[in-house]
Amino acid sequence: MFDTNEEKLAMDKAVERFKDEMKKVRTGRAHPDMLGGIKVEAYGQFMPLNQVANVTVSDATMLLVTPFDPGNINNIESAIRADSTLGLNPADDGRVIRVPIPPLTEERRREIVKTASEKVETAKVAIRNIREDARKDIKEAKLPEDARKRAEKEIDDMTREYTDKIDAEFKAKEAEIMKI
Repeated sequence: MFDTNEEKLAMDKAVERFKDEMKKVRTGRAHPDMLGGIKVEAYGQFMPLNQVANVTVSDATMLLVTPFDPGNINNIESAIRADSTLGLNPADDGRVIRVPIPPLTEERRREIVKTASEKVETAKVAIRNIREDARKDIKEAKLPEDARKRAEKEIDDMTREYTDKIDAEFKAKEAEIMKI
């Protein structure tokens, strides 16, 4: 019998990675994970924003970024402004950076959905690659014909299940993005 636990774990990781990517997608409301992908030049190297500052939600339309070292405030502000996928315009008062979250236009919402759908395809490709690797392993295992077919069917069913999970996650995120 072919063991599919390794493939199941890999597919779980791919879905979790996709969910983390979806958390970074802007929905119109302030959320600290929106700034999760920003890298800031600090101390001579690029570091994730959460390692140089604390990001909190002031209200539904405002993020507050409090640097651990006030000397990095300009670099943090520049890094947030440089990320054109977010379209944010931060302002600092010398101690904290206020990042207002402007309301999304219909056109911008559609652009965000399109960007998110590219991440869906990337996640599905990862799932399909896991399936193909499993199929190679099944062939190399030299199983009897019926066991090989059963293992391939199990892998295909698992692939379908995990791509359905990705689709469901995306549908929920799309609804959240398009909601005014």
